[in-house]
Amino acid sequence: MTFTQPQPFALAIHGGAGTIKRSVLTPALTEGYHAGLRRALAAGHEVLADGGSALDAVTAAVMALEDEPLFNAGRGAVFTAEGKQEMDAAIMDGRDRSAGAVAGLFGPRNPIQAARAVMEHSEHVLLIGEGALDLCRRQGLPMEEAPYFFTQPRWDALQAELERRRSGAPEDNSDGGADQRRHGTVGAVARDRDGNLAAATSTGGMTAKAKGRVGDSPVIGAGTFADNITCAVSATGHGEHFIRRCAAHEIDARMRWAGQSLERAAGDVVDELGVIGGSGGLVAIDRDGRVALPFNCSGMYRGAIGPEGLAMTAIHREEFRIG
Repeated sequence: MTFTQPQPFALAIHGGAGTIKRSVLTPALTEGYHAGLRRALAAGHEVLADGGSALDAVTAAVMALEDEPLFNAGRGAVFTAEGKQEMDAAIMDGRDRSAGAVAGLFGPRNPIQAARAVMEHSEHVLLIGEGALDLCRRQGLPMEEAPYFFTQPRWDALQAELERRRSGAPEDNSDGGADQRRHGTVGAVARDRDGNLAAATSTGGMTAKAKGRVGDSPVIGAGTFADNITCAVSATGHGEHFIRRCAAHEIDARMRWAGQSLERAAGDVVDELGVIGGSGGLVAIDRDGRVALPFNCSGMYRGAIGPEGLAMTAIHREEFRIG
């Protein structure tokens, strides 16, 4: 499902690729994911409908996803192998390629606000650890303690993965669990009424990841990218592959230099990532408001909304739910 025609303004979001298989996804959990996606779309659409900027819209949408424990970002972040939570986020403004990112962060209620603080209140693009936290405190960002971010399902997933490693058992992806451990991320892309683009991405990373591991989400040009001339992209997947292929910028390059459409460039890049083991997906929007949401794995929590305000959400490869 894509907006194949130009749109005055539009927003697309994802809540991570590598979804739970349909056969084990309960009706209640299914509705929970759709509801979370709809809330994020509503938050971003409200900004755009009121004439707000694409930058504010993607910030609002990602904050809503970070506040929802079902998604691996902010409140629902997964745990490292040491039982800690280390969060990454990035945001980029298509008007001038301004960007901000944070990595290995714990404390800010909404990591995407920390990334935006780096962009707007420092001379840098990427800050990590204590340096990032110092900036967040100076800017008065809301902070939370460990109990706020703790969710039992994420803790249980860590214990299961650690036990699997101890036993030497192979990964079992029969319920999509292995994909979920690798791919949990949230993100948003938008075009506003003035034709400006923006992208934002936030993640807790991979379940049982090594201390200090950073994926593609905060890497500009890999998991996050925006330029008004071409497109805005937010990715979710096996981050190491997305970094090596500069996935988000590769879409820009194919549109800019080869004249490809967003749908072709985004679809081909995601397909090529799949060939080398880089399972995942992305959401992207071009300068005319056309949207693409390709993925190469079992599914991707995703949604889109245009000027009419009808939220479209999907999990697997089924038709989008409308409204």
